[in-house]
Amino acid sequence: MADDAVKVHHSPPIFPPSMRKPALPSSLARALLVALLALTAGCDMLSELLDLPNPAREHAMKEAEGRAVGSACRHAGRSLEDCYALNPASEKASVFAGWRDMNDYMMEHKLDVVPSRLVPNTLQPAADAAPAAADGAGGDAGARQ
Repeated sequence: MADDAVKVHHSPPIFPPSMRKPALPSSLARALLVALLALTAGCDMLSELLDLPNPAREHAMKEAEGRAVGSACRHAGRSLEDCYALNPASEKASVFAGWRDMNDYMMEHKLDVVPSRLVPNTLQPAADAAPAAADGAGGDAGARQ
């Protein structure tokens, strides 16, 4: 019996078949890894397709648009206050940043202002004239019959 006590057998634990993890072949594991990487890389495209809101992206777009508006106003020679009044939807801080950047650029390169040639009231009479012409054409057609 003493001999039996000395012999210790260290066998691996035996698990029932239902608890064993099946071993994946290495090629299948690599294929799954590549597929997961491809899916995570397309998360932005997936969120765009599903129209999921992305606050960081929306803020960056508004910031870039405000900077573009501000720089365009400065390039056209508009004052900062006029720029705010003409573009109430743009963020004032980003409009100012764009205006300031363009001002610095124009000063550094000694560029002149390029004034806008568009007069704000010229578009409205043309829009009003179109319905009047359509009414007149309709009235003439009715008078001829």
